[in-house]
Amino acid sequence: MFEPELNGSELRLRYHAGRNEVFDPIRKRWVALTPEEHVRQLLIRHLLNDLNYPGSLIAVEKTIKFGTLNKRFDVLVFDKSMKPAMLIECKAPEIDINEKTLYQLLNYQSVLQCRYWVLINGRSCFCAEVSDVNNIKWLGSIPLYSEQF
Repeated sequence: MFEPELNGSELRLRYHAGRNEVFDPIRKRWVALTPEEHVRQLLIRHLLNDLNYPGSLIAVEKTIKFGTLNKRFDVLVFDKSMKPAMLIECKAPEIDINEKTLYQLLNYQSVLQCRYWVLINGRSCFCAEVSDVNNIKWLGSIPLYSEQF
């Protein structure tokens, strides 16, 4: 676990139609500024601006199938060959990252098979590199895009 280095000064915020909104540079639209969305947008800015992740290789809140169920992941980063590489589960700051959060990520992982996992709530962050289910290495930070992808 480590404290994420998230800078909120770069978020584009507005008050519109009776609610606070934030501009999502990946989805290219304004979305409701919930506590979880705030964490997601801070993380996206960190990936883009500090860790050199290309926006074109990031997907936000897309649907994936689990048998007959449709679920939505928070953030997915692809490698240069467009293979899923990093699965990110965002939670609001008041939600603890625990086994339930990990289980949610692992459900998505069973379909996506990513090399990296990230669990974040704005207060704490867990990042793992996974070569197989028996070989999980917990990291001290989210890797730079150019170094690992």
